[in-house]
Formats: sequence, C-alpha cells, structure tokens
Amino acid sequence: MKLTKAQYDEIAQFLGHVQPTRQSLRKLKEKFPSQSQSTLLSIFSQEYQKQIKRTHAKHHTAEAVETYYQRYLNGVMKNASAPVLLELANEMDFAPSLMARIVLERFLQEQEQAIPSKTLINSMLRDPSQIPDGVLANQIYQCTVNDCCYGPLVDCIKHAIGHEHEVLLREMLLEKNLSFIAEDQLRAKGYDKTPDFILEVPVAVEGHIIHWIESKASFGDESSHQAYLQDQFWSYWNRMSLSSRDLVLSEVSGRNFTCPKSK
Repeated sequence: MKLTKAQYDEIAQFLGHVQPTRQSLRKLKEKFPSQSQSTLLSIFSQEYQKQIKRTHAKHHTAEAVETYYQRYLNGVMKNASAPVLLELANEMDFAPSLMARIVLERFLQEQEQAIPSKTLINSMLRDPSQIPDGVLANQIYQCTVNDCCYGPLVDCIKHAIGHEHEVLLREMLLEKNLSFIAEDQLRAKGYDKTPDFILEVPVAVEGHIIHWIESKASFGDESSHQAYLQDQFWSYWNRMSLSSRDLVLSEVSGRNFTCPKSK
C-alpha cells in the first residue's frame, strides 16, 4: 500500500505529541488502522531519532551527566528494585538505552579512574551480566528491554529484519527470472560500496529503467533519502556509469527499495 505525503505528515504530526513508548505505538495503530504495523513502527522510530538528535547535546553536558548519576544513586539507595533509570529516562524524555549508557560510563569512570573504551561500554550494554554491580546491571537491562528505538536489542532486530528482506528480495528476483549480481559477489570483485543487487539486464518499472536495487530497513522520508544520496547512491551512480541521477521509489513487503531511473 502506498503512503501519500499528506498521510505521512499526519502520522509525523501525531507522533510529535506522544512519548516513545509501546503504549504510544498502540495509540498510533489505533489512530491509523489502514497502515501496516511495520510502516508505523519505522516512521515512529525515525521521528523519535530525529528528536533525540536535536536534544542529544544537552543530555551530555558535565552537569547533566552528574545530575543523572546522582539521581540514579539516590534512587537505588531508596529502592534498588525500582526501575530508577527507566523512569529517569522517561522523565527526561530521553531514550532509555542512551540514559543507561550515560550512567554506565559515569559509573565505570568512578570505578576505573579513567575514561572507559566504547568497546567495553558496548559489550556491557549487550551483556549487562559483565557489569561489576548487580543493581546497575539490572537497571541497564530494564532500559534495554523497554527501549523500542535504541540499544543493542533494537540493533539486533533491525539487522535480522534487514537480512530477512534481502533474502526475500533475492527470491523475488529469481521468481521473475531476472539476472542479477548480488552484493557479496560485487565485494568479491573488489567493490567497497555496492547496492544490494545490480541487474545485469535493466528492467522497466512504471515507465522507469531500473539498473540496481538498494533495500533499506527504514521508512524513506525526504531527509533520509537526502542522506542516503550523499552517503551511498551518488557513489553507486559514479562507479556504475548509470545514465541518470533521478530516483524512483517503491515499497515491497513493508520495506523501501531505492533504484535509479533513466530519463
């Protein structure tokens, strides 16, 4: 099902007035029952990430970090089993996993008397049992499992969905008897940046000539397309000598696929 710009704007406007919780996701589905769950979740996640980027800096000042850490310590001192970090994140309108990262990094600085490496922090966020404090480990775990937009659990889900739909796309191309070169084959030939599939014989779709297909695990709004153009698509165009820099978009099985078209 195609989503019009007006429908997207209505969804984005609605999301501007709700918190990024699973309860809000249910409200979103009730408000827009004709849209698929995967489409709404992708837009929900994307709009929330835009909000986080706008407010990210203020949560990482030295004053903010120390305030959050002291509030965490005071909270667990009163009740170690209460979801102190999760409630603090919701109060500050900040992603739970990102709040957990701030407090974990501050805790490790105090323990090690040095700035911890990103590798160590990421490892502990993925596996809180590595954290040398049982109370904090439990607080970190609560933040991770209750964050629907950020964190290692969300990253794992996105990776799995991305792989699943690349497999589905390959099956669709085979079903249509289209000859193609997959990304792994292109990398074996020495390409460092490649689309998911290059069609050895271009095909026409809705009046446009399709040379390659790139599958993305997110909703294709205007800002994300501009970012992908700069980071990826123009390099595909330059390296593969395509005849146009225009793009045609289509949605298949809840995923967005981006392909170049010729004029």
